[in-house]
Amino acid sequence: MDVCVCGAQAPFVHGGAELHMDNLVRALRDAGHRAELVRLPTAWDKVRVFEAALAWRLVPIDADVVIATNFPSYFVRHPRKVVWLFHQHRIAYDAVDAPWSDFGLDDDSLEAQRLLTEWDTRALREAEALFTTSGVVADRLARFNGLDGEPLYHPPPLFESLHPGGTGDYVFCPTRLEGNKRPALLTEAMAYVHAPTRLVLAGRGTLENELRARIDALAVADRVQLAGFVTDERLVDLYAGALAVVYAPFDEDYGYVTLQAFRAGKPVITTHDAGGVLEWVEDGVTGFVTDPTPEGIGTAIERMAADPALASRMGEKARARVADLSWEPVVARLLGR
Repeated sequence: MDVCVCGAQAPFVHGGAELHMDNLVRALRDAGHRAELVRLPTAWDKVRVFEAALAWRLVPIDADVVIATNFPSYFVRHPRKVVWLFHQHRIAYDAVDAPWSDFGLDDDSLEAQRLLTEWDTRALREAEALFTTSGVVADRLARFNGLDGEPLYHPPPLFESLHPGGTGDYVFCPTRLEGNKRPALLTEAMAYVHAPTRLVLAGRGTLENELRARIDALAVADRVQLAGFVTDERLVDLYAGALAVVYAPFDEDYGYVTLQAFRAGKPVITTHDAGGVLEWVEDGVTGFVTDPTPEGIGTAIERMAADPALASRMGEKARARVADLSWEPVVARLLGR
C-alpha cells in the first residue's frame, strides 16, 4: 500500500512526536509498504492556530491511506483517513490557563476554545478508524470531544539498543527543558537528597538559563549536571549506568522516557499527575509514584539510593513490563489487517 503519514511540526523543534512519526514510517516500510512522511510547519499560538488547521484542509494527498497524527494534521482530507492521535492542541484543552498556554479564561480564549473543539470533533469524526497513543489521550478525547479512541502502544526510539547496565551513583532524566516537562522539580529535589547521588539532566530548552541560576541558588551545582544535547550512543550509556530514572512531566501523553528506562532495566520515579507515565509505573513495583513536589521526589531518590538492590529488582520488573512491545501489531491495526 501507499501510505502517507501526516504530521505537524513547529520549525526548529524536534522531540518525541517527530521521532514517533519517523519510526512509524520506518515500521510501515519494514512491513513492505511504500510510506512517506508529509509535514507542514505549524504555529501553535492562539492567533494563528486556525490558519494551521485550514492549511491541512487544502493539502491534496494521493495515497491509498493517510495516517494523521498530531494537531492539526488530522484536518487533512482523504477518503481513507486513519487517525493515530498523539495529542490535540493541549494548550486549548486541558492546559488552558497553564503558565505555558496562551489560552486563558477570558472571553476571546473561551470562544477560540469552543470553536476549536467544534472543528476538531468534525475533523476527527471523518476518520475511518480512530486510535490514540495512550489511555490518557483516549480519556481526553472522550472528555472534550465525546469520541472513542483505541490506545495503541508502541516501542520507543532506541528500543533495540537499550540494555541494562550497572547500578550507578546518579539518577537520570532526558527531557526538553520546558515548563510542561517540569525540569525545575528535579533540580530542586536535589536539595532534599543527602545521599551521594547526582542528577544528570540531558536536553535543551528555553528554561536552561533559569535552571542554571536556580541550581546555583540552591548550592547543588556539584550534584546536578545539565548535560545538554547527547548523542544516541551517549543516551544509551546514560540509561544503562543510572541508579534510576526520574521523570515528572505534567499529564504526559505517552512518555518515551518511561519506556526507554524500562527497556534499560531502570525503575522510574514519577509523580501522581504525570499522565501516561502512570500507565506503566506501578508504585513500589517498577518505580515510585510521589507527590509533585521537590521534597516528594527527593525522598524517593533517597529511598532508591539507600537500597540499590531494590532499584535493581524494580528495574528487572520494569524491563519485563515492556518486553512484548512491537511495531508489527501496531502497523497491522492501523491498516485494518
